[in-house]
Amino acid sequence: MASPTPAAANPKKAQAVPGSPGPGGGQAGVMAGTGASGSAGNARANMRRTSLLVFFAAVLLLLALLSLAVGSKHIELAVLWQALLDPNDSADHAIIRDSRFPRAVLGILAGSALGIAGALVQSMTRNALAEPGILGVNAGASLAIVIAVGTFGINGFNGYVWFAFGGAVLATGAVYLVGMAGARSSDPVRLVLAGVALGAVLSGIGTALALVHPSAFDQLRAWTIGSLEGRSADVLAPLGIAVLVGFVLAGFTGRSLNALALGDDTALALGYKVGRARVLILLAVTVLAGAATAAVGAISFLGLMAPHLARRFSGPDARWMLAYTAVLAPIILLLADVLGRVVIPGELEAGVVCAFVGAPVLIMLARRKKPVAV
Repeated sequence: MASPTPAAANPKKAQAVPGSPGPGGGQAGVMAGTGASGSAGNARANMRRTSLLVFFAAVLLLLALLSLAVGSKHIELAVLWQALLDPNDSADHAIIRDSRFPRAVLGILAGSALGIAGALVQSMTRNALAEPGILGVNAGASLAIVIAVGTFGINGFNGYVWFAFGGAVLATGAVYLVGMAGARSSDPVRLVLAGVALGAVLSGIGTALALVHPSAFDQLRAWTIGSLEGRSADVLAPLGIAVLVGFVLAGFTGRSLNALALGDDTALALGYKVGRARVLILLAVTVLAGAATAAVGAISFLGLMAPHLARRFSGPDARWMLAYTAVLAPIILLLADVLGRVVIPGELEAGVVCAFVGAPVLIMLARRKKPVAV
């Protein structure tokens, strides 16, 4: 009696791939089925991510409206809609038009910029605890403010905001030059070390000069806290342009960030130019963090919190993570600003509220048993 063939002996194995085209078609059928199911799974995941992103965008819009209504003077919803659609010269409409609306727009622009800058820095350095301040942005901006007030006698936010932006840009450029001096390739560890070292030097110089000029010290202290209050609408257009440029640069880095997450050797093997990608990322961080920091001050922890929160919804894909961060970061900043108006009589600055929220997040990250993937 002839022994049965393997297919006959194991009917389930023979029918593992329905529709296999004869001998040799089983493996191809498995691969085709896996590819089809994988594509369907990716499509469902992208649909979920898109739906959730739209939901967070709606939350951001509602928070912006809440920011217009909440303050030392409560404004009814009907008055708010009238101020937005058919404004007049009444006192309530003037408050919304001249103070709260620019404040809400500033929170959205600056929050998105600081969040994206933090996400880029974390991805570039592969350090889950990194934020834009490690590249000398805050130190350069604060030193420029002290020089503007103490040396040139410039007072008021509208006067020294441009010095702050220039100082942030120059400091970040110096960090890159020092970190890459004598190196054949861009090393994120060297960049971080150069940023921490130069940041400490610039902060020390700025503090020494501020102690010599009391007026400069007062201006620096008010700026360092970080706030959306008291900012002029004149900064919105330049900040919007800077944020747009930074977003375009960040958009070009999406695929590079995914490759850099695998390591430099793997990224090079995949055909990515690691050095060029890091320069592009650094340019985006400089524009975004420099402009936002100059506009609202040194708001701590926002560039750290928002990317980590975004990764919980976006997964490992850096492109989705950047999109989520651009929406979640302004939600955090506007929420901190609104809470600061109501938690105590008077007003608590948004930078202080962000620090209260961000400090526990940093402690939680430091106590994690497993490192956070970036």
